[in-house]
Amino acid sequence: MFLQRFAAVLLLAACTAGPAAAQSFPARPVKLVVPQTPGGASDALARIVGQKLSERWGQPVVVENKPGAGGNVGTDFVAKSPADGYTLLMSYVGTQAINGSLYKSLPYDPYKDFVTVATVATVPFAMVVHQNFPPKTVAELVAYARAHPGQVNFGSAGNGSLNQLLGEMVNMSQGTKLVHVPYKGAAGALTDTIAGQIQMTFASLPSVAGHIRGEKVRALAVTGAHRSAAFPNVPTLGEAGLQGFELSPWFGLLAPAGTPEAVVRKINADVAEVLRDRDLLDKFAANGADPFATSPEQFGMMLAADIQRWSQVVRTSGARID
Repeated sequence: MFLQRFAAVLLLAACTAGPAAAQSFPARPVKLVVPQTPGGASDALARIVGQKLSERWGQPVVVENKPGAGGNVGTDFVAKSPADGYTLLMSYVGTQAINGSLYKSLPYDPYKDFVTVATVATVPFAMVVHQNFPPKTVAELVAYARAHPGQVNFGSAGNGSLNQLLGEMVNMSQGTKLVHVPYKGAAGALTDTIAGQIQMTFASLPSVAGHIRGEKVRALAVTGAHRSAAFPNVPTLGEAGLQGFELSPWFGLLAPAGTPEAVVRKINADVAEVLRDRDLLDKFAANGADPFATSPEQFGMMLAADIQRWSQVVRTSGARID
């Protein structure tokens, strides 16, 4: 009888621990890990969303950049962190859905070692070129690249990054020979495009918006299905004649597998709430980002579908690391 009562007490404690933990969450600072260098879209969005969550929670949300190995260093750190909701990952489709196909082995499983918590935004990329680069349109760029094979360089955040795959997709669809120049982060590729060390790059709008407005680079097109409200005069790649580039990657929060469901739903609900904040919406709009709220289940299905989709693109492009 004693053992039966004791088992019942344990069962009751297990059933109530999650909701109780969620009610008091967060009781201390929350770490938000960005597995890329400062200056990119993940970093910008993490700081905007983190600030609003901090205001809502009354606890600091500390953004910590842990770049390296194409995002694997920071992602692995979160995968192996305590599953209590106090260490979150700001990831995006380029890291979470692509790296599993690029690397022969990873120290973590991009799907099984995480729980999807909340999406925060979709962000189109922009094809940007150095201000003095002759082509003024995508059609002129393609024509110039065909006339100068192997002489047009495009930078990326690193081998196998989404920036590289976009450039390789241009090569495959247009018969060009753009030369890939990998950097240790998107900021390096953008810096050298501004300086004229390379001719072009694909950059997320939050990371390049200020440089477009400041006329440090020229945007030829965006990858979304629709023009960006922040840059209504910049056509989509589809409008510019390149089909199949309707891409606005998602960015979202993930947590280590095993994080209590009640905590996950608490964070999801709070993220959805801050995504309605007018100041946040203004900051997103200024950076060309669109708020994007989903349930944890919807986010999980998106991640699974994108892993399958991008594994096919990686195989076709031949991109590979190690």
